[in-house]
Amino acid sequence: MISIQQIQYIIALSEELHFQKAADKCYVTQPTLSMQIKKAEEVLGGLVFDRSRNPIQLTAFGLSMLPILRDTINEYNKIESLSLKRRGIHKEELKIAIIPTISNYLLPDLFENWRKIFKDVHIIVLEMKTEEILSAIENKKIDVGILAGPIEKYPSTLLFNEEIKAYLPNRKGVSINLNDLADEHPWLLTKGNCLRTQMINFCQLNDDLNSDWDYEGGNMSLLERMVKLYGGYTLIPVNNIVSNDHDYKSIVSGSNQSPARSIVGITQNKSVKMEVIQKVFKSIQKAYTQDLERELKILNWNV
Repeated sequence: MISIQQIQYIIALSEELHFQKAADKCYVTQPTLSMQIKKAEEVLGGLVFDRSRNPIQLTAFGLSMLPILRDTINEYNKIESLSLKRRGIHKEELKIAIIPTISNYLLPDLFENWRKIFKDVHIIVLEMKTEEILSAIENKKIDVGILAGPIEKYPSTLLFNEEIKAYLPNRKGVSINLNDLADEHPWLLTKGNCLRTQMINFCQLNDDLNSDWDYEGGNMSLLERMVKLYGGYTLIPVNNIVSNDHDYKSIVSGSNQSPARSIVGITQNKSVKMEVIQKVFKSIQKAYTQDLERELKILNWNV
């Protein structure tokens, strides 16, 4: 029997007429989409697409099947809606998990926009660490994860790139060379936080840092306060900076590059929610697209 997911893939490919674009639309890899459509064609008993043409085209059989497949999806959505109402859930539910260093600013920035866009969707936002999000996606406990990439295990959508600055109030100027940070004590987030891992890798620190300064903070605001009171430095993603204070320095390394992280969205690919998920991703991309003053060096948190 053909699955709802396979029907969704066929419809996406019929709209895009390009395997990679259809795969991106469904948040799966291109080989996965191709394989599932091939399996669906075997079940249906005929080729839906003519792959010999460029771009690919629907076959006569595909053209006759497409309206039926669309009707099937519509009926399935009606069943899903009735099921939700039966269980007392009158809106479609979308669970989004976000790492703390992103949720700090993303939720305040987008709350009002999401409330206008998703009137018929009950959005549940959870704050989780990276490994918790990956586990929740794997176990289908959430629909969407928003975190620092790259994430190789799941298809991901790039939402935006974010420069990382050094909070260093005891130094003058608007930038600092990476090598000069070696003279300062680093204040770190707790283990399990991807920004901590990025800081250790980029600044070439020892993960088992031993000194009289052995405090590890759980939030960036507290670390900033500790730096201000006791010296040293910490790294802050620019969207977490609430002022234009020169205490936040751009870090320069190599050929005028500044460190940055890629913020990505991942999903368990629950096909009936793809339309809503796409709107979530597009709203984030629109909010955080910006012109950058210098080239960014994207950091890998899981090195």
